[in-house]
Amino acid sequence: MKNTILILLVSLVALTACSKENNDKDNGLSRVVFDPGHLKFISNSLNPKKETMSALYGNERALESLSKESQTPEAGAVMKLVTWRYHDNPQYIGGTITGELVSIETVQADRSGNISYDVKNDLPEISSHNKEERVKYFMSYRPVNRP
Repeated sequence: MKNTILILLVSLVALTACSKENNDKDNGLSRVVFDPGHLKFISNSLNPKKETMSALYGNERALESLSKESQTPEAGAVMKLVTWRYHDNPQYIGGTITGELVSIETVQADRSGNISYDVKNDLPEISSHNKEERVKYFMSYRPVNRP
């Protein structure tokens, strides 16, 4: 008899605990997933003051340039710095997830070593930086070590 009551009690708790629906909608937030294409993940950064997180993607030449800690990208290097706003994860307390896409910055070095910089965003503060400052910022990233 005790076992039957225990099984019914556990079943009742299990069924009522799983019945709550998530009524939290997206709260006006949109989440964008970036497809890096042939580029590989190199590193990331977090800016708590601006509540943004960034991921740096690049090709093999970019990875070599950053590994050598050089001041300029090697010829043929392509790097993209993707920046998102982050917000609290509604499914996990204390967690954050990427949200609105803020900008995609691209640095490329052609075969002859000429460096180009391009930014796609809606924020004037990033557009106001000059090319040399942004290239220097890109080159300050260090690749993530993988075991």
